[in-house]
Formats: sequence, C-alpha cells, structure tokens
Amino acid sequence: MEKAILVNLATTAREKSEAEESLDELEGLARAAGAGVVQKVRQARPVISPRSFIGQGKVEEVHHLAQELKADLIIFDHNLSPRQQRNLENSLSCKVIDRTQLILDIFAQRAHSNEGKLQVELAQLTYLLPRLAGRGRAMSQLGGGIGTRGPGEKKLEEDRRRIQGRINKTKKEIRGLEKRRAGQRHSRNKSPIPTVSLVGYTSAGKSTLFNALARENVFTSPQLFATLDPVLRRVFFPDGIYFLLSDTVGFIRKLPVELVTSFRATLEEVRESDCICHVIDLAAAGAESHIEAVERILEDIGALGIPLLRVYNKIDRMPQAQGLLALNQQAGPDRVYVSAKTGQGLDALKDRLRPLLFKDRRLYYLRLPRGDRSAIEALARRGTILRAQESNDHLDVRILAAPGSLGDFEPYLQRGENP
Repeated sequence: MEKAILVNLATTAREKSEAEESLDELEGLARAAGAGVVQKVRQARPVISPRSFIGQGKVEEVHHLAQELKADLIIFDHNLSPRQQRNLENSLSCKVIDRTQLILDIFAQRAHSNEGKLQVELAQLTYLLPRLAGRGRAMSQLGGGIGTRGPGEKKLEEDRRRIQGRINKTKKEIRGLEKRRAGQRHSRNKSPIPTVSLVGYTSAGKSTLFNALARENVFTSPQLFATLDPVLRRVFFPDGIYFLLSDTVGFIRKLPVELVTSFRATLEEVRESDCICHVIDLAAAGAESHIEAVERILEDIGALGIPLLRVYNKIDRMPQAQGLLALNQQAGPDRVYVSAKTGQGLDALKDRLRPLLFKDRRLYYLRLPRGDRSAIEALARRGTILRAQESNDHLDVRILAAPGSLGDFEPYLQRGENP
C-alpha cells in the first residue's frame, strides 16, 4: 500500500471553511484507490503559484514530511497543470498526482461494463495527452513495435501519436455504443412506461435505495464510487403499475471535466428520464454543498427542466427520525425523507412518485375476444399492458393508458379508475 500525503490549498474564505471537509473527502478517495494516508497538509495563500501551485516554503515542508514519513505519493486536492505537476515531482522527489488523476484511477478500478471501461480509458487518455512532455520513459509501456516509428521521430512524438490514435479509436467505439444506447432510449420513449433516474453525491445511498425499491442486489459499499455502471430495473406498485428505475454514477465536487465529457452518453439517461430523484445523505456534514455540486452537474448536462424530487436518505442515523418521517405527510411535493437501509419512508416516496409519473394515465379493464392477438399488439402501442389473462371464451386485459387513447376499444371496456 502506497503511503500518501494530502495537500489542500485555500485561496478564498469559502475554500478555507471547506478545507477540512474537502481533505476528508480526498482521504476517502485515496483509501478507495488503495492508498494509506499518513498526513494532511493545508495552506492558505491569496494566489496559486503558477510554478508549484503551493508556495516554495510549503513545498519544502512537504518534502521533509515525505522523507520523514517515508511517503511515496503526494495527492493534491486540486487540478494541477502539467507544468506544476512536473515541477512538484522534481522538487519533492516523489510521485505527485492531482484530484482528477486520483478519481480517474478509481473509475478505472470500478468500471466493469465494456462501455464503462471505454469511457474511463478515454478520460484517462485525454487527461494524459498534454502531460507527455518530460515523460517519454514513463510512456514507453503504451505499446509500439515495428511500423510505429517514423524516420528520426522523437520518442515523445511517437508516444503522443500513439495515444492520439488510441483516443480516436476509443471515441469511435464509444460512438457505436452511443448509437445503440440512443436506439434503446428511443424505443423506451415510444413506450408509455416512465423512467426515474437516481442521482446523488457519491456514497449518498443511491444503490441501497435502488435495491430497496427494485428488490435487486446491486453491489453497495461505503467506499466512494463503489458502483459506476448504470442499471435499469422495474419498480412495481401494489396494483401492478410499474416504472423503470435507473441507477447512475455518483457525482462529486470538482468532478473531472474529462469524466463528464466521457460519461455524457451515460448521463444522457438522466436527461431523458421522466423524473429525477436526487438522493441526499442527510447525515453528511456537507449535505448542502453536496446538493449544490450535484445540481450544478444536472444543470451542465441540461437536466434541470425535468421534475426533480429530493430524497433525504439515512434518517436512521438521525435522532429525530420519527419527526422526519412525520414530515412526509406535510412536506412539499419536491422532497421526502427515507432510510433506504431500514425501508422507512419508502412507501411515502412511491406515493410521491406516482402522481408525478402517472398524472395523465388511467387504469382500464377490457374484455376482448379470445385469440385476438392483433388487438393486444394495438393496445401495447397505446399503453402499458399490466396483465393479459386468457379464459375459455375471452381475454381480460388490464392496461394503463392516457384518457381518449382507447376510443375504438370502447365496446370492450369493463370499468376504469384513476391509478
């Protein structure tokens, strides 16, 4: 296990007030990546040093700490320019990475689907390309062989060309996956089945909530970014009506722009949903800043116009849990309090979702002639068939559809009621 020293620089009053929380989060990221944190270093200065990010005196302090604690990794709680990173490595005689590189490393470990792996690889290569200068030796493991070296070409140019080639190839593969995903979304959009996307700060409990609602067994962990690959499942109401629930990658402050760009196809799922459930860790010390970070990303991907329900999770950790549950009876339509772990408040959540998802649809019961498959196909295009049960002489159908959409089936209607 690598021994890591964490470094935070604050240049504003707000950054100073959030420095400790930000370092704690960085420690969680470091541990998730497999590093052990041996020291945290803070500095406050009015401006960032263009040469070494932190002041020269602080560079010397970190250098002495690294020698004393036998640290082999320095992690900055910020994004470093290629120049700053090279200068720091030369001054500290130690490997230096920034917040973006750390998050990319975690994503590389956690991505399991082919799409996720390609998206992470693209983000890593995009991050790496401008940092090649002075790293020719480190890049020598990226491939190569006969036919890759031009006459008199420098090693740096060879590495740059090889990485650019891999970027182009990865982008092409991702575009193919994007077309497939877009086709799947188009098919779902033609269906009347609504979709709900779970979003939230990493470790807010999204996957636990997903499991509780969909009765699934998606991997959960207190580690940051425990799950990356999106999952889509049905969630049923007691009367058989259902919606599709999508679990997405967790967000975080200072989410690398490379990841937002590379995961845009995945994040499109959020933008195409009928409702967004923003899962919030009510017990987190920085809950308000987490809300701000998530909703800023939603704005960046053009998803703020979609109906949004704030789901305040982990009330089981709060001493006033019962009082919070009581708020579900009177809270505004844009929030609900739950514990995904214990199941408290989940019925209230589903009650809140139902009118949002099905306000323009009703349940209808039809009795059709037995064996009329063309009628079933026509009904499937107009609504969600919840049940089709055949008897000796007729076919009973239960369907969720918009009022007026079943006009030519009126002779077969038995009864209807609002869902």
